[in-house]
Amino acid sequence: MLFATTYNRLYTIIMATQDGSEEVIMETEAKPKEVEAEAEAELGEDVASVKESTSHTDPGNSTTQDSSISNGDDPDDNLETVDLKIIWNKNKYDLKIPVDSTGAKLKERIHSLTGLPPAMQKVMYKGLLPEDKTLREIRITTGAKIMVVGSTINDVLAVNTPKEVIQQEVKAEENKKEPLCRQKQHRKVLDKGKPDDILPGIKGAKERLPTVPLSGMFNKSGGKVRLTFKLEQDQLWIGTKERTEKVPMGSIKNVVSEPIEGHEDYHMIAFQLGPTEASQYWVYWVPAQFVDAIKDTVLGKWQYF
Repeated sequence: MLFATTYNRLYTIIMATQDGSEEVIMETEAKPKEVEAEAEAELGEDVASVKESTSHTDPGNSTTQDSSISNGDDPDDNLETVDLKIIWNKNKYDLKIPVDSTGAKLKERIHSLTGLPPAMQKVMYKGLLPEDKTLREIRITTGAKIMVVGSTINDVLAVNTPKEVIQQEVKAEENKKEPLCRQKQHRKVLDKGKPDDILPGIKGAKERLPTVPLSGMFNKSGGKVRLTFKLEQDQLWIGTKERTEKVPMGSIKNVVSEPIEGHEDYHMIAFQLGPTEASQYWVYWVPAQFVDAIKDTVLGKWQYF
């Protein structure tokens, strides 16, 4: 009801002003605070909040205070940095990094440059660089050279190639070599053809040594040679028309053999009588079935067939 009364009074004042009534105008000037108090009591908090907001506004100054706004700069841009020269695998890389970065952080940056995983890096600067200390603590300054040692995963895999693969590669390489029977020094003997009185050869077979000498074969000079295995004396007798050499089996360093191309039922065998291959004694047209028994007997590997 108070609001309605106040409204009626304001309406009366406005109408009186239009009619030119001075008395009413004086009344309104004399009682503005009374009207305001009555209206505030009627409207309660709404009027109070409006008054509070208007009381903080300076009508003579239209300028308002702006809030603080970030300029968008990256905090890292303002950090103190050092320029380093990273050297790895004969390559050089330039790197700028904050001086308060740790050794571990440096390894991460090196990884991004080189592809070398941090776990596989050895970073050197006046010794092994610690991961838990900063570059400032280590006293690394601009222009410092950082040596990095390590291998990539691909390098490690290449080194750890299975032995079977390596052996296959070696065997393939050996197969590319020219067979011994094609070499000139051996061809001059083999071209004479197979001796008429040689024992029959059997390809792919293994037999024990015969109780009689192996005869009818050729030596390097093309002369006839026979092999006698004196097991009770641990000797190999190499006999020719001129003489017989009695060789202790323990003095023979190695025995090598190779099938004769086109006549695989016969082999050519070399007994290495000295420390080098120059001391090899060659015997041609050895029956294939006795080759393994000859090697095992001379080198001390006995086989019982």
